Amino acid sequence: MRTHKKTTRGRLSLLFCCGWSTLLLHFTVLAADLAEVTDTNDAANEAAKASQQRIDSMAEQTGKLLSEYRVVIKEIDGLRVYNRQLEKQIANQLKEMESIRDSIDRVTVIERQIVPLMLRMVDGLRKFVELDVPFLEQERLDRLDNLDSLMDRADVSVAEKFRKVLEGYQIETEYGRTIEAYSGTLTLDGNPREVDFLRIGRVALMYQTEDAQRSGLWDQGKRQWMPLPDQYRSPIKEGLRIARKEVAPDLLKLPVPGPEAAQ
Repeated sequence: MRTHKKTTRGRLSLLFCCGWSTLLLHFTVLAADLAEVTDTNDAANEAAKASQQRIDSMAEQTGKLLSEYRVVIKEIDGLRVYNRQLEKQIANQLKEMESIRDSIDRVTVIERQIVPLMLRMVDGLRKFVELDVPFLEQERLDRLDNLDSLMDRADVSVAEKFRKVLEGYQIETEYGRTIEAYSGTLTLDGNPREVDFLRIGRVALMYQTEDAQRSGLWDQGKRQWMPLPDQYRSPIKEGLRIARKEVAPDLLKLPVPGPEAAQ
């Protein structure tokens, strides 16, 4: 009986040990599986994290590229507008160039015509001065000689030559509406005398010697100097002072040649 109990206890102990071993083995396997699952989960998390980082990086790069694309599109639109404007400007410039070429061609024709015209103008001005009242003769003739020399110069443009010719005409025109006093030499009784000339437009040209003893008037019809009586001595002297702006303008009683008869 005792032997049977011992045998039963031994079997129970053996079963207990086997069960405990089995349980330990089960927990060990379970722990190993759990560790493997945990490691797999961690690896999956790391992979997901890395994938998310790549996605975030790609999203950021995509956003930058999209922003750059939009900027480029705006620049392209601006360049298209600018190019259209340039095309209009170029078209206008081409038209202007064509107009300039036509003008150059016309200028060449005009230049061939204007040079003879200027020569005739200078020649006509010289004849006018020679037939005019003889005031400032040398100054006016020197101006005409300069115009003649200018016409022959190749280093002066046609426009400048024409300007100078017009300037000569303007100076001669001004003489007709101004008064002037100037000194010069006049031959009286075969002897040169220093006199003061008084010019009143082109209406009258008079002289008076420095001692105011002799006065005279240019007679355009006779083309010579005519002596004046003493009664004009003071008026001529006063006229000289007015012309020199030494006194205020005033009325003067001076001789004026009569108009020439028309022919």
